[in-house]
Amino acid sequence: MISRQRIRIGDVLVQNQVITPEQLEKALKEQKSRGTKLGETLISMGYVSEQKMVDILTEQLHIDYVELRNIKLDKDAVYLINETIAKQYNLIPIGFDPANPNVLLVAMSDPMDFIAMDDVSIITNRRIQPVLSTSSQIAYEIDRYFGRQAVMEVAERYKKEFGEDDKKEEEKNDRKDDQAETDNSPIVVMVRSIMEQAVHQRASDIHFEPTRDGIRIRFRVDGDLIEAMKQDSTIQAAITARVKIISGMDISEKRKPQDGRTTLVVDHVEYDVRVSSIPTVYGEKLVMRFNNKESLTRDKRGLGLEGDDLVKFDDMLAHRHGLILVTGPTGSGKSTTLYTALSQLNRENVNIVTVEDPVEANIDGVNQVQVNPKINMTFASALRSILRQDPDIIMIGEIRDQETAEIAIQASITGHLVVSTLHTNSTEASVARLMNMGIESYLIADALVGVVAQRLVRRLCTCKLEREATDDEKEELSVPLNKPLRICEHVGCQRCSHTGYFGRIAVYEMLPSSPEVHTAIARMRPSTEIKEIAISQGMTTLKEQAARLVMSGITSMDEMRKIAYEE
Repeated sequence: MISRQRIRIGDVLVQNQVITPEQLEKALKEQKSRGTKLGETLISMGYVSEQKMVDILTEQLHIDYVELRNIKLDKDAVYLINETIAKQYNLIPIGFDPANPNVLLVAMSDPMDFIAMDDVSIITNRRIQPVLSTSSQIAYEIDRYFGRQAVMEVAERYKKEFGEDDKKEEEKNDRKDDQAETDNSPIVVMVRSIMEQAVHQRASDIHFEPTRDGIRIRFRVDGDLIEAMKQDSTIQAAITARVKIISGMDISEKRKPQDGRTTLVVDHVEYDVRVSSIPTVYGEKLVMRFNNKESLTRDKRGLGLEGDDLVKFDDMLAHRHGLILVTGPTGSGKSTTLYTALSQLNRENVNIVTVEDPVEANIDGVNQVQVNPKINMTFASALRSILRQDPDIIMIGEIRDQETAEIAIQASITGHLVVSTLHTNSTEASVARLMNMGIESYLIADALVGVVAQRLVRRLCTCKLEREATDDEKEELSVPLNKPLRICEHVGCQRCSHTGYFGRIAVYEMLPSSPEVHTAIARMRPSTEIKEIAISQGMTTLKEQAARLVMSGITSMDEMRKIAYEE
């Protein structure tokens, strides 16, 4: 058992030079305003990583650290407490001490929380032996063991309260607005629980899909949709109405697509949630997309940028004027790259203005404008106004039409740094796209600073299996057949929900403008020729970048092939 003498984690972190005294002082003030624990506050403010916090606590407290996603919890131990206690103290029982069944092993994010240990000890009538785990892993396991059970329970409560026949269903729809605003109503609790589960499972989107028999709920995790649960038709309308209410949509309008927005706070992190509805033959389908400021404004190395690509990216951002394009399909991480670039450029002596549809995250010190076609606030009209606001840097969410492209090019030539996204598959195709929009080639050549193409590939989970590459695979990877090569393939375990993948990493293709590239664009040379020039000057293609990740054991051949097929 650990000593009951409490250590001051802030002082320990300062002594180990993990944080500065000034950072500790700021965190303590923030902790008071948030009402959170100091460790959580320090992590959310970016002063210390979750892993570093774990290392310090295990060393100071001499207790074990447990990677919960790598072990199977004992259900008999888990259900000795209820969900309320688990969430209140951010802990979960994981099993019993083999040497003494009267000792309950409990995973805690704060193993110095003696009040929590005493309460769990009284509830379970057992001695508590704490082990350390991270807040995020504990929250995930709480959802895993209690979440679905809670959703099913509130679904049953709803059915009992409002009945299942068609007449009652119509009456229920008429009074849904009043009912859904009641915090303790079953549907309110249910929708909130589903959203929290999605966050804990690292989902970027929730899909509420009406079917013939009811409603299917799926989470998009690491780019793939995974079925989370199904509910029958008796609560389909209620779920739809609740989601529309919290996102500011018109619940009486069911024939037209709608867009809405809401916010959600989970584990003291605020998420911006964009909601879209569309009518289908079985009812309205809803999609909720989650964003949070921390994930959009990360360090460049955290994006996957390193080596020559990192140098090229920094060189592009160092320009005082010109056009930088980030290209790729929907869901390839373009917004994250743009926001990361803005965070680096955001200084006191520059005026940064963005035009976005929608604004995905608020950045302190950046003037962000939301496009609103209903009042004729388009990208083009907003850009014209912005140019009268003395901007140094302009970020355009997406260049969609000729008018926006012309203003962006003109602004970049007249002394502004313009960064934007474009939907193309490669760096060289971006030049052709601008020409197709009616932009003169010599203007593109003069304005362009560089193009960044990117894709996201899934990272292999720690359960990956290493093996010798086949001759065909070596050929795909451009490796000599006589050279030994070991690669990894996905397997699947509890940690990755048996997908074999956990998280994603970006691969990049950087095309900085050079005199040769400038000349080729001005002379309207084919895209293939521009690509050949860039490769001769050291550009690494998307496929080559993905191949490097395969040979490093970070991703699989299947993920690389997705990129290869696109090329």
